[in-house]
Amino acid sequence: MSKVLQAHIVLFVVAVFYAINYIVAKGIMPTYIGPSGFIFYRVFGATILFWIVHRFISKEKIKREDYPLFIQCALLGVAMNQLFFFNGLNLTTPINSSVIMTSNPILVLVASAIILKERITLTKAVGVGLGLFGAVALIALPFFIGRSSFGWSAGNSLGDLMILINALSYGLYLISVKPLMKKYEAMTVIKWVFTFGCVMVFPFGYDQALEVDWAGMPPRILWGVAYVIVGVTFLVYFLNVFAMKTVSPSVVSAYIYLQPVLAGILSIALGMEKLHWIQVVAALLIFSGVYLVSIRRS
Repeated sequence: MSKVLQAHIVLFVVAVFYAINYIVAKGIMPTYIGPSGFIFYRVFGATILFWIVHRFISKEKIKREDYPLFIQCALLGVAMNQLFFFNGLNLTTPINSSVIMTSNPILVLVASAIILKERITLTKAVGVGLGLFGAVALIALPFFIGRSSFGWSAGNSLGDLMILINALSYGLYLISVKPLMKKYEAMTVIKWVFTFGCVMVFPFGYDQALEVDWAGMPPRILWGVAYVIVGVTFLVYFLNVFAMKTVSPSVVSAYIYLQPVLAGILSIALGMEKLHWIQVVAALLIFSGVYLVSIRRS
């Protein structure tokens, strides 16, 4: 088996991890753990694992002058990103969440144009418009037209908006972390980003974290929590790093487009929700927009 094929298999596994995460996390919140409390355990648990692994594979230290950028990345990539995502997922549906997340490349393009002064072509501008319209359709239409008319009982406009903010914050994180990735090892960067992120999520998740009844939690829920912390947060990072040794980061990020498909299949198969035509149209708009934004001239 070639290394390229191995990388693509790994990336598909990563997409499956993320898709299952929508279902698993939705089943845990808020009955067993509040969304902010869940992030508390997720960030602190992953940070401990990052510190343990980093201790064995690297002795690299960060410079004091880079602290502000690390703190900025922690705010965007850990605190805002994860708090908005889990609180949004707690309110809305797995399908909506995964579809809206695919607007991330579009949001990255807009942020790059504003922050990095990168040029936006007409094709990319049309892509941005289509993608954002699709995301707005998922967020606004059920609110204005009425959820019951569309069988959209599980959706929530506020939750969808939180997922969109999460996608934007992660896009800004990707731009902010680029200079750190060039200067330090990847494990060093992620370890310190999560470390600063722990401090930020502490006041938001501490109360909900203390309310968790671990003794009365069913085994399947305990396994679900472990899956989110070890699998989705920690293990997926290593799988992405493994894949990026062979393929480009753009190929890695392209696999995010599988998440809505996989999450949708799982949600429908498990009877958690029914597929509606508005979700299909919104997904097509977002996919079309992302495709136009991703086009590169040879």
